[in-house]
Amino acid sequence: MVMFHPGKPISAAALVDTIERAVAQGVLRTDERLPPVRALAAATGLAPNTVAAAYRTLSQRGLAIGRGRAGTFIAVRPSATVLRDSSPPAGLIDLSSGSPDPALLPALDNALASIEPTPVLYGADPLDPALGHWARRWAVPAGLDSARVAVVGGALDGVERVLNAHTRAGGRVIVEDPGYAAVFDLLAALGLVAVPVPLDQEGMRPDALEQALARGPIEAVVVTPRAHNPTGAAWSADRQGQLREVLDQHPKLLLIEDDHAGPVAGAPPRSLVSPDRTRWAVVSSVSKSLGPDLRLAFLAADPHTLNRVETRQQLGTGWVSHLLQRLVAALLADPATETCLAHAAEQYRQRRQHLTSRLAEASIPASAASGLNVWVPVTAEAPVLAALAQRGWWARPGQRFRLATPPAIRLCVAALTPSQLDQLGEDLIEVLSRVEPGRRVG
Repeated sequence: MVMFHPGKPISAAALVDTIERAVAQGVLRTDERLPPVRALAAATGLAPNTVAAAYRTLSQRGLAIGRGRAGTFIAVRPSATVLRDSSPPAGLIDLSSGSPDPALLPALDNALASIEPTPVLYGADPLDPALGHWARRWAVPAGLDSARVAVVGGALDGVERVLNAHTRAGGRVIVEDPGYAAVFDLLAALGLVAVPVPLDQEGMRPDALEQALARGPIEAVVVTPRAHNPTGAAWSADRQGQLREVLDQHPKLLLIEDDHAGPVAGAPPRSLVSPDRTRWAVVSSVSKSLGPDLRLAFLAADPHTLNRVETRQQLGTGWVSHLLQRLVAALLADPATETCLAHAAEQYRQRRQHLTSRLAEASIPASAASGLNVWVPVTAEAPVLAALAQRGWWARPGQRFRLATPPAIRLCVAALTPSQLDQLGEDLIEVLSRVEPGRRVG
C-alpha cells in the first residue's frame, strides 16, 4: 500500500484515519483489497491485533467489509461520511433535494395552539395516547390487527433500528436497484452487504427477487411499496401478490417496508406482510406529507422485533418527544389535513405527468408512477447534468441511486410550477438530442 512506509510506526487511530482519507480522495477504490493484517502490521510497525482492530473499526464505519479468507475490501458503497452530496450553486433551480413542496404541507398554526402542555416525565409510555389511534391507522397492514406500533425519529431511523435488531456485520440484505441512496449508505455503515434486485414501474421484479433469494444466504429484504425513490415505482395489486408469493417461501426472512410518502404518494397502500411472517416491520413516515422537520415515523412490527427496537431505543434517545407526537396527532385529527393531503397528492401527480408527457412526445422514456421524482434513463450522466446546469437546473446523478443498473438522472419535480415544468421538458429534450446523438428524440 503506497500510503505507508515500511517500518514507520503509526497508531491504530492514525491507520484508520489514513485509510478513510485515502477512500475519500480516491487513492483506494471501491472493492479494492486491503493488505493482509500481518503484511500491513509489518509495514506500519503495529501489532497484528492492532491492525485487525483498525480493520474492525473501518467495517463498523462502513468503509470496509471483511470477506473471510478472501480478506478485507473497501466497501462497494462507502459510508455517507465520504459520499456527501454537493449543494446546488446559487442561481440554479434545485431538482436534487427530494423535499415536498412547502406550499402543499398542512399549516401548523392551529395544531400548535391545541397541543396539551402537560409535562411528560420518565416512565411514561413512549407512544403518546393522542397518537396511538393514528399510529395504528397509518402503519399496520391489513389483516395484522395484533401488531404493535412504536414511534421513531423518521423512516431511516426506523429502518436502521430494525436492521440493528436482527442483522450482523457481513450479512447480505436485498435492496431495490435503483434504490434510495441513504439506504445503501446505511447498509455500508452497518457493515452489511447490499444485494441489488432490479425493478420496473410496478416495483421489484419477482423473478429477480426469487433468483437473489436462491443465491442466499439473505438476512433481510428492504422494499418500498410506493413513491419509490428515485423511480416512482408503486406496487400494483398483481405485483403485490407475486412478490408476496415469492417471500412466503421464506417466512422467517426479515421483511422491512419503507412507506416514506404515505398519503401523498399517489398510489394506494399495499403490503407484502402475511400473517405467517415471523419477522417484519413497516415504517410509515410523516416527512413527505406533514413536513420533514417533524422527524417522526410510525413503526409497526412483529412483537419480537418491536420489543428489540423499543429496548434499544430506551438506551439511547429514550422516546420521541411527546410534544412532537401531540403535534402530529393534532394535525391528523384536523379535517383540513385530510383535504390538504389529498390536494398535495393530486398536485404531485399532475407535476409528474406534466413532465413525463412532454418527454414522451419526444420519445424519451421516464419513470414516475408515484411520488415526487421523475427518473430519466441516459447514456452517460455527467454530460447531461453539466448541460442542464448550463441551462439553470441542478439535478441529482443517478449513480448515487444505482448499484448495477444503467445510468439515469433523478429529477425532483415536487415544487415546480407548470411553466418551469414546460421549460425543464424543453431543456432536457434539447440536451439529450445534443449530448446523446445516438438517441432518437422525436
